[in-house]
Order: sequence, then C-alpha cells, then structure tokens
Amino acid sequence: MAVSGFEGFEKRLELQFSGDDPAGLGLRQLEFESLEKVLHAVQCTVVSAVGNQYFDSYVLSESSLFVYPTKIIIKTCGTTQLLKSIRPLLNYACDLGLILCGCRYTRGSFIFPNSQPYPHTSFREEVMYLEESLPSHLCYRKATVMPSKLSSHSWHVFTASDDEESHSHMPEESYTIEVCMTELDHVLARKFFRRPNDGKSGDSAGKEMTEITGIGEINPNAIICDFAFDPCGYSMNSLDGDRYSTIHVTPEDGFSYASFECVGSIYDHRNNLVEVLKKAALVFRPATMSVSITCAEHEVWTRVAAALEPLGWKCRSCAVDEFPTIGNVIFQTFTTRRK
Repeated sequence: MAVSGFEGFEKRLELQFSGDDPAGLGLRQLEFESLEKVLHAVQCTVVSAVGNQYFDSYVLSESSLFVYPTKIIIKTCGTTQLLKSIRPLLNYACDLGLILCGCRYTRGSFIFPNSQPYPHTSFREEVMYLEESLPSHLCYRKATVMPSKLSSHSWHVFTASDDEESHSHMPEESYTIEVCMTELDHVLARKFFRRPNDGKSGDSAGKEMTEITGIGEINPNAIICDFAFDPCGYSMNSLDGDRYSTIHVTPEDGFSYASFECVGSIYDHRNNLVEVLKKAALVFRPATMSVSITCAEHEVWTRVAAALEPLGWKCRSCAVDEFPTIGNVIFQTFTTRRK
C-alpha cells in the first residue's frame, strides 16, 4: 500500500451564538486551558497567537482558530477530527450563557480520503455526526455536495440554523471566500521549505517566508501572525479590524496544496474581494484552483472569473446554491490553460 502524503485540504467549522453578555466578551472569556481541551479532542495544538479588540487568532499545528464574542471558527487539515470540537464547545458556551443559533461546515475533496478517521470517513458520516451533535432547535438544515467538472475539487457544505430567514446571522454586504489551490508552481513552492539547521524559530522563519513570498503585500494594513514548520510548510493568520484572513501551505511535490480564506465586505474598496483573490493566486500560481464565496449576491462569480482569466486561469465550472441563514454559496473551479 502506498504511503499517503500530508492532507492539505482543510475542514472548516463555524459556530454562531447568541446571548446577553454585558461585558461583550462572550466566547473570548474562555480560558486558554479550555481551548486546549477542545483542540486536544480535535488532535492539534496552538503554535502562535495574537488578538485585537475584536477577536483572538490562533495559528494551530494544523491550520487556524478564530474566537469572536459570539462566533468561533476552527479550520484544520491533516487527519484531525474537527467535528469532535462541537460538543465541548457547546458545553463551554452554555456555561457562558450563550446559545447556538447557527452552524456551517465546509470542506473540499480530500486528496487522501482513505486516511481520514471517523467521523470524516465520508461526507455522509460527517453529516450524520453533525445531525447528532447539534441541538434540535437548529431545525433548518441543509447538506449539499456542490460538483464541478474536476472530480478532485467538489465542495461539501452543511448548514444548520434556528431561523429559516436567509442572511439573519450575516450582513448582506459581507462575504467569506475560501480558495483551495493544488499543483503549486514548483519554484514558488520551494520558498516554503526551510534551510536545514537554519537555527531559526518557527515564528522568525515564518516572518521570512511572509516577506519573500509576497504574502505580506496581500493586505499591507493587517497584523500578521505567521509560522513556518520544519522542514516545510507555512501558516499565517492576519487581523485587520474585525476581519481575518488565513493562508496554509503544504508545498511537497505530488500533493502540494495551499489555501487562502478571508472575510470582508463587497463594498470595501481598500481590500476589494477580487484584487485580494488575484494577489493570493499569484503567490502560488496553482495549476488547479477552486473558489467558494458565501454572500448574499450571486453575481459576484462573473467578477471573479473576469479577474482570473487574464492571469491565465480558465473557469471550468460554476455552481450556485442557497442555504438558510448564510445566503448563496458560489463555487467555481479554475485551471491554467495548459491543463
């Protein structure tokens, strides 16, 4: 049996809460030890952290964690068991007087699906686990696999809400963009390997990678928390006011992968969605790329395609679906013209 490489494709879980907290801190009151217990169930650890007045950001041994007063986002790669975080998180939130009002789970298609442990052995298994773990008042639920012409890049989405009205937990102008990139440019991917015995910490090596790759220029206004793994691999979270972005890189030949995710407003001209996406894509120049955008308007796909095609990526497929509370999910796949 062939030995699998590292699974770069992440699983992403977002939990939204409501409740009265006079101090306005909500989930940010959680003790670090409590977060560590949640991450232990998932099978990952914190390697670096930074926060601002709006939220706390943690770079993990496998991806990222963001904690807002009423929202928590965990994104993990490898063979982590992300969904095992739900029950302990709900218990901690209950202790703080918070009630779950929305859940979103997304992921791409695993490169090594047979290496995934329960409950991630299949999307069907994941949905069953989610159904059993979530409280019954989240009664508006939907699970979909959004297909593409590239079998390696389908998009899995599960949402649950206590309200069937679309966008009730998400401002109409806001968006979340999740980009999955495979077959990275070989020369650019080498920048995410460390020199043997470089004598640097993961933090200092990460800062060097941020600078030499151009990642720091994607949003020059952001505070960046970055980390380089040994012998290769890279993660970063950036904070810009109440918005985050995150990048994770698995650069090895044969299963190279990079992800980029950010949140923002479609009316934000300083960090225009399309311009940010172009900058991220040019850092890696992948042969294949999928772009998932969650927002109220579905016409945004035309702007994404129009921006990427002049740079050498051709849109191969586009799917749109509507989900309770979060609005539309637009899923596009792109390949370089040589493919």
